[in-house]
Amino acid sequence: VEKNLKLEEKITMLQQQNEELRARIEQNTVVTRQLSEENANLQEYVEKEVEEKKKLSRTNEELLWKLQEGDAVSPVKLPPAPSTPFYRCSSGNSSPAKVRTLRR
Repeated sequence: VEKNLKLEEKITMLQQQNEELRARIEQNTVVTRQLSEENANLQEYVEKEVEEKKKLSRTNEELLWKLQEGDAVSPVKLPPAPSTPFYRCSSGNSSPAKVRTLRR
């Protein structure tokens, strides 16, 4: 009878440990799912960033090429135009009028 009681106590203790381990497994499963989801989101974000970087790099190369081609097409540089030249108004007014010119 005494041996039987000790075995029943041991069974109860092992059942409690088993339940605790099952709860830990369930908790770990939830955390694993969350981390997997977060990892997938981060991988998607990184892929988007890589694509954006490639796109910007291509744009940069294209702009550099256009800049170099522009220099090759027009080797003679024009002197820079003054940014704010003054002209007389044709209305007869003697005061100068400020006119903006566009640089090309």
